[in-house]
Amino acid sequence: MNQMISILFIAATLYSCGTNSQTKAIEKATQIQSVIKPGIVATTASGYTMNASINGSYWEASSMMPPDAAGRIVGYYEKDYIGLPYSKSNLKAGRKIILSENEAGDIFLDDGCSYPLTKGEIEITKVDGSWVEGKFFFTTSCSITKKVVEVADGFFRIPVAKKQ
Repeated sequence: MNQMISILFIAATLYSCGTNSQTKAIEKATQIQSVIKPGIVATTASGYTMNASINGSYWEASSMMPPDAAGRIVGYYEKDYIGLPYSKSNLKAGRKIILSENEAGDIFLDDGCSYPLTKGEIEITKVDGSWVEGKFFFTTSCSITKKVVEVADGFFRIPVAKKQ
């Protein structure tokens, strides 16, 4: 996989240098990213968004998976991600989802542990014609290392699912 990514990167670089067109280079980079992470959407200030405080440090997703594709609300930053439960029936302003074994999520940090989310809360704070916003917090620990992770002041924005 790393060799394929390297080859695609070199090809894109040579392609962009040969034509000396910034627009074509950007298009090629976008194509390469779609090969690496198909379906992932870049976060923006007014679009897909997820951020939180993890053990007191600010964390912000650089991309997200559309919830209808993933069946979860998932934000990525480098190798880290936060995954929250997703159900269209829960997308009502004021709705609180208590994290449990039935409404679980997870967080993966670049420390080799995947942390289950079974103690915390998600609250849907806003639903308009285009977007759903919510806040979340949770505490979890790694069963291998016993490291405790506290996530506070979490926020996400995802698009309202289109009716089929």
